Amino acid sequence: MLGEKHDLHHEFPEYEQLIHDLKTSDAHFARLFEEYHTVEHEVRRIEEEVEVRSDDYVEDLKKKRLLLKDQLYHMLLQADKPA
Repeated sequence: MLGEKHDLHHEFPEYEQLIHDLKTSDAHFARLFEEYHTVEHEVRRIEEEVEVRSDDYVEDLKKKRLLLKDQLYHMLLQADKPA
């Protein structure tokens, strides 16, 4: 079962430049971005049936991905506010 891509550039194309800027200037954002990327990659591998995991594990992983995406999105919104 192959789902759609959930990388941040597909999720938030309007913030592509800001994502790049924050990855290079904000260590916390960069760490969360890398963690999100790692979780997303693992979910994709499971969906592509490259890896086999329990349904509970996959659901927990997807919840973690959603939590990270929410945190990153809020950071993008804060950074995008006019000073």
